[in-house]
Amino acid sequence: MLKTAIVFPGQGSQYVGMGKDLYDNVELAPIKSGLARQLFDQADEIIGSQLSKICFEGPEDELRQTKNTQPAIFLHSVILLKLLGHNFDAVCTAGHSLGEYSALVFAESLNFEDALRLVCLRGELMQKAGDEQKGTLAAVVGLGPEVVKEICKEASSAGIVQCANFNSPGQIVISGSVPGVHKAMEIAKTKGAKMVKELVVSGAFHSPLMQSAQNGLINALENVMINDARIPVYTNVTAKPITKSEEIRSSLEKQVTSAVLWEDSIRNMINDGVNSFIEIGPGKVLQGLIKRINPDVKTIGIDRHQDISTLLNSYGK
Repeated sequence: MLKTAIVFPGQGSQYVGMGKDLYDNVELAPIKSGLARQLFDQADEIIGSQLSKICFEGPEDELRQTKNTQPAIFLHSVILLKLLGHNFDAVCTAGHSLGEYSALVFAESLNFEDALRLVCLRGELMQKAGDEQKGTLAAVVGLGPEVVKEICKEASSAGIVQCANFNSPGQIVISGSVPGVHKAMEIAKTKGAKMVKELVVSGAFHSPLMQSAQNGLINALENVMINDARIPVYTNVTAKPITKSEEIRSSLEKQVTSAVLWEDSIRNMINDGVNSFIEIGPGKVLQGLIKRINPDVKTIGIDRHQDISTLLNSYGK
């Protein structure tokens, strides 16, 4: 018997053209996609800018700006979710960094409008923090978490650096000041890392250099209605399931400067009985990570209009 979790991607999964097929295909079976057009138009109105145009046409440099990337991915994910409706059962949910907001909409803890405004603010604050406190990220492949933590501790003499994403076995992202991350990269190479690669990003996400963004989000979260989740949400900060509104608020407050415990989140879901995952949103990043964490579970992705038909016609058979 399938026990399914829904997961939502974060920053880095965007691509120019995302969502355009949903906007254009108004009458294709098995669903009426006029809803997608309504939601894109509603989002443009709420934000006060043409986010839909950036999603559909780019340019890529503009879509890649954190202030645009985050609401774009969130909007695409939630529109897909709403087009699917209640045509499948899920026992729990999670999202990678930004994707946690999509997961909370799915779990009915946040409503669409509030979540969109929060995500827009989050993107703006994180981009501003990156401009004010220059930092970077690097992927470290082939070393265990304890080794990478020790490397960061050793490199901290050069500047701020810490583990930012524990994505899958042997794939960890570090974050911090440019000197700190560069020093950690040098040490990782001497420790036998298979690959060490600096990432093209606009800031030191999930590190103390995002503290100003976190402060701004805390203020905004105080004025947002957060409900208890209808299903467990496995959070980035603890990798554990939560449902209570106060726990959800606390998790969102800490998330921007805390590490994303993705591998542990997936393992905990599997240990709790999940054996299939549906990734809803642009790209296939999470499906790849999940397969590296446990190749025996079932994965499927919903990114385009035709994927909705595939899911409704075949998933679970």
